[in-house]
Amino acid sequence: MNPVAESLEAAPPAQAIRTKTTIGLCFIVALLEGLDLQAPGIAGPGMAAAFQLDKAWMGWIFGAGILGLLPGALVGGRLADRIGRKWVLIAAVILFGVFSIATAYAWDAISLLVARFMTGVGLGAALPNLIALSSEAAGPRHRGLAVSLMYCGVPLGASLAALIGLGGFETGWKTVFFVGGIAPLLVAPLLAFWLPESAAFRERQQQRAQGENAIAPPSLWQGLFKEGSAVPTLLLWVAYFFTLMVVYMLINWLPSLIIGQGFAANQANLVMFSLQIGATLGTLALGALMDRLHPMLMTVLTYLGILAALMALGAAANFNSMLGAGFIAGFFAVGGQLVLYALAPLFYQTEVRASGVGSAVAVGRLGAMTGPLVAGHMLATGAGAAGVMLASAPGILLAACAMSYLLLQRRRQDLALN
Repeated sequence: MNPVAESLEAAPPAQAIRTKTTIGLCFIVALLEGLDLQAPGIAGPGMAAAFQLDKAWMGWIFGAGILGLLPGALVGGRLADRIGRKWVLIAAVILFGVFSIATAYAWDAISLLVARFMTGVGLGAALPNLIALSSEAAGPRHRGLAVSLMYCGVPLGASLAALIGLGGFETGWKTVFFVGGIAPLLVAPLLAFWLPESAAFRERQQQRAQGENAIAPPSLWQGLFKEGSAVPTLLLWVAYFFTLMVVYMLINWLPSLIIGQGFAANQANLVMFSLQIGATLGTLALGALMDRLHPMLMTVLTYLGILAALMALGAAANFNSMLGAGFIAGFFAVGGQLVLYALAPLFYQTEVRASGVGSAVAVGRLGAMTGPLVAGHMLATGAGAAGVMLASAPGILLAACAMSYLLLQRRRQDLALN
């Protein structure tokens, strides 16, 4: 039996229902988040044609949405630790839904930039709360698998965007933004009625209200950099930055890179679909392995897979090999984010968990913004797909070293305590 299912069977019925409901609803939001994250990459060729934007300008369009993720993750995480995960998540869902629709109504490049930035703010605020709600609902024993079950909605949503893209975006690029905007607005009322607040957060609020055993929450600085948290925080930031740099470079630029290599637009969308199917399977497989294999082994496996994917994408010479390379890239690069998302909550106490995860996500978004911008300028100066992939490899190696060192330090601490 699935380990999460086993734990739920052992839990009281009401608690099991709350856990299932939380993970299910968070999965739906993650699905919508994945659709909206992938939408600019799928619609990119159509947007470029509609507004007559060159590759450098498209780098800024992609980067604007990712830049919005940074303040969204920071503010969303901090607010969630103060007023609750549920209502901050609902506000974030409404925000990215409204501005996804606004993207379809943009009238020039500047309005397009603003709409993508504000969409990113909503998307950025949602993710730390999805991670916190899922991990706290399942408890520490099955946190990795619970986060993976939630997070597999992201690549599935991106797969949906790729399927929408198969309809052709030279004339109908706005469709994916309408779908990505209307669906969140329909889901927000479901969250208001059915999503339970984090039990850990509720318990802390009750302690405050009763004045019993209430502990004042640490400041953001104390939570991230005091009492042994500084090294984990900084190393997580390095790993998030360089890993998400590559992931978002692939999400935003891979369709254009494939078309630039002589493939048709529909073939590019099929490769993106293959990438997101790989991402979905990778998220589930790596999530299941998280509860069985040592984190160090998971880290080595994930980053070796990312390097292999980059090499395969740069060397692919025909459509079939490109499909396979896209699948590998999704499995390890997109699915591999799960390793980071599942590990981050372990290093922070409940009072600052969403803030800690949010800070790492925010720094990761800096990398996510840097990737598309760097790729755009490299392509504008004549670098090909192989050059872009090769330039990404050192960052992946640095991220792997940061995570490996962090896990070694944690293992030494555990051995010292025992």
